[in-house]
Amino acid sequence: MTKPLLILIAGPYRSGTDGDPDLIAQNLARLEEASGPIFRRGHVPMIGEWVALPVLRTLDATEDGDGDVMYETARRLLQHCDAVLRLPGESSGADKDVEIAQELGLPVYRSLEEIPVAATP
Repeated sequence: MTKPLLILIAGPYRSGTDGDPDLIAQNLARLEEASGPIFRRGHVPMIGEWVALPVLRTLDATEDGDGDVMYETARRLLQHCDAVLRLPGESSGADKDVEIAQELGLPVYRSLEEIPVAATP
């Protein structure tokens, strides 16, 4: 492998939280835990919520449902990604990310160890 990949980290964000902000924050922290190891392997980590949450803060919540913005952001973002890392845990959004990635012919990794190391310049 020669070039760094943009890798979307997909896993539970709101799933299993019943909207509890502390549990949602814990899920985001678990997603973010994978970012350092991906970076150390020579790639660029990406989490859809890093993009979607600022978008949500600037939209009228009555016009756009939170879920719609989250899913649409991930769909658009995947058009620019090179691969997906699917973390364990039930998540319809992460499952949809995997489905889209497969439709696009992108690799879907199930563990950090599966991600190839990028060559350094």
